[in-house]
Parts: sequence; structure tokens; C-alpha cells
Amino acid sequence: MRTISWSLAAAMWAAAPAAAPQPPLATVLERAAAYVADFHRQLSSIVAEEHYAQDWERVLDRRRGTNAIGHRELLSDLLLVKPDGFKAWMEFRDVFEVDGSPVRDRTERLTELFATNPPSRDAQIRKILAESSRYNIGDIERNINAPLLALQFLEPANQPRFRFKRTAERQPTTVAEPAGPDGAFRVSVEMWAIQYEERQKPTIIRTTTRKDLPSRGRFWIDPATGQVLMSELVAADRAVRATIDVSYQSEPLVGMLVPVEMRERYEGRKDASLIEGRAIYGRFRQVPVDRRLLMRN
Repeated sequence: MRTISWSLAAAMWAAAPAAAPQPPLATVLERAAAYVADFHRQLSSIVAEEHYAQDWERVLDRRRGTNAIGHRELLSDLLLVKPDGFKAWMEFRDVFEVDGSPVRDRTERLTELFATNPPSRDAQIRKILAESSRYNIGDIERNINAPLLALQFLEPANQPRFRFKRTAERQPTTVAEPAGPDGAFRVSVEMWAIQYEERQKPTIIRTTTRKDLPSRGRFWIDPATGQVLMSELVAADRAVRATIDVSYQSEPLVGMLVPVEMRERYEGRKDASLIEGRAIYGRFRQVPVDRRLLMRN
């Protein structure tokens, strides 16, 4: 019986197909960089509607445990813009409703922000960042609450700034892929969880006093295509800790993966301040002709 069992097992093992060789990490990162470049190119003609809720809590009296609590809900259009003379794409949050009330000066702000002859590239970038974070609540000043920020770390120019490492974590993920004009089919693929840690200075994210704030976190990437299914970004120092998680799903209307949810958390380590946010993205649509005039090639 031992010989029969062993022979049968050996025959079954020999008949099993050989596992496909795993690509090296450098190859997967190259694919991710190419994917991000194409992702930005395609998404630059797409507008998404963002429903964004923020909650703020701060301990005022540690003995009594009383808290100051604030809540805000924003409705915005989120789109990619490229300031004149700037190589990178930036996300612009065009807020049109705050806590149920329309933003009155929206048209004037857009006209000034995207003027034909802005004062300077740096001034326009500062304005885009300021307008995108204009309605944030809480006592932690921030402009990094943008779902696509972490993808910049995978761009070829930025990858050398980081140390990347594949983790032992394996997560089968279901991904929707286009299947022609009749709809989409679903396939299950195994994502790579890839850690990253920023090593070069000055860092991409900095404090309001221009101090370095190194980034670290993880990407969940399809090793065959470079597609990013999830991103995690952590930036922290002695004063504050920020965490931003973003999930992506297939959007058949635009034929690509798009961000569908952003969750964020900011912790003030000295004053027990806590800000949490959740943004949901939907109503993806092509940029109207007049909005295309806001883009820079």
C-alpha cells in the first residue's frame, strides 16, 4: 500500500502544472510606475464627485473627559490638474457644498485660481493646495488629504527616494476587468503587499515649518500588471501621526480602476486631538469642454 500510495502521489505531483515564476520586485515596481503614468493620463479627463465627512475630537479636560467635537460634510468635484510648467499632476478639490449649503464664491475662486496668466507656478500650486484643503476642520493643518497622493511615490522619479520590500502578506483580491462591450467579468488575482519607506531628504511631505516628515506604508499591487488596488500612507513625527488608506475598484463607465474610498486619521500626540475622515467617490464622468481649459499639458 505504501508503494501504491507513493506512486500515485508522485504521478499526481508530476502531472501538476509548474507554478509560474515570480517576477523580481524591480520588475513589479517598473510595471507599477508605468501603470501610474497611464492612470494619471486617463484620469486627467475624468471628474469624480466626492462625498467627504470629517469628525474632530479634542480632549479639553483630561479629568472630566470633556471633548470638543466638530463635524463637517463636503460635496466636491475632484479632478487632476497640471499647473503650467509643472511636471506632476495635482488633485484639485472643487468644493461646491459645505454642510448642505452651496459655496457662494465658487465661480470667483475658480476664475482666479485658473487665470490665463497666473502670478507664478509656485503661487498657483500653493493656491491649489490651499483651496483643496480650505474647508478642513480641526486644529491639525493639512493638505495631504488627497486620495492619489501615495501613487506619486511609485513614479520613476520618486522611486529612488524610497526603500521597497515585498512582505510575506498575501491577499487574494477580486478585481473587475473589462470584457468588451457586453460588460465585465470578475477574476481573482493574488496581490503583492509591498512596503515602502522614504529614505531621502528633503521629504515629499513636510510640516508647516518645513521640517521633514518621512512617509511609509504599503501598496497592494497586481504583480502582472502593476495595478494598485489599495494604498496605505503613514507620516508621523513627535507631534502628529497621519494615516491615509485608499481603496480602488473597477469603474465600467470609464474602463479603469478608480479610487472609491479614502479613510484618514490624524492624531495630535501632545494635545490629544483626533481628526477622522471618510471620503466616498462616485459619479465618474468625462471632463466637460470648459473644464478641459483648466488643464495644462
